[in-house]
Amino acid sequence: MTGKTHLIGGIIACQAADIFLFQNEGQIGYYAAGLIGALIPDICHTHSKIGRRLPVLSKIVSTLFGHRTFTHSLLFLLLINLLFLYFFPEQEGLRLGFLIGMISHYILDALTVRGIRLLYPATFRFRLARFRTGGVIESILLGVLVLTICFLYIGFQ
Repeated sequence: MTGKTHLIGGIIACQAADIFLFQNEGQIGYYAAGLIGALIPDICHTHSKIGRRLPVLSKIVSTLFGHRTFTHSLLFLLLINLLFLYFFPEQEGLRLGFLIGMISHYILDALTVRGIRLLYPATFRFRLARFRTGGVIESILLGVLVLTICFLYIGFQ
């Protein structure tokens, strides 16, 4: 999926979790962390939104792991969670937003032809569908996600 789809997916995932799990307690930091979390798995891709912003780190991660492997895995999700718990133990909202954004990224990339290596280092690719990144189906999905954000905002205020 493209960066804009991941950003919208991160917002909607955080919004849904905020409404249904946290009873509208999410703060701006929670949503900002969700946006960053929705992009961070693509640090392994040098031409992604996050990869272009952090080119040296992106090149290192890409060289070490390749695209949609370690940074798209449960192992990476666990590592990020542990880093948050160790370095920012008081920032529960930021941690949850970041992780929810990452999970939305994983789900969206699992809809693509390439899928993700969710159980890295195992080589199995997890796929929910086989959409092309940047294709017509992604554009339709993006529109549906935007409408869903509006529905959730209006319906649960």
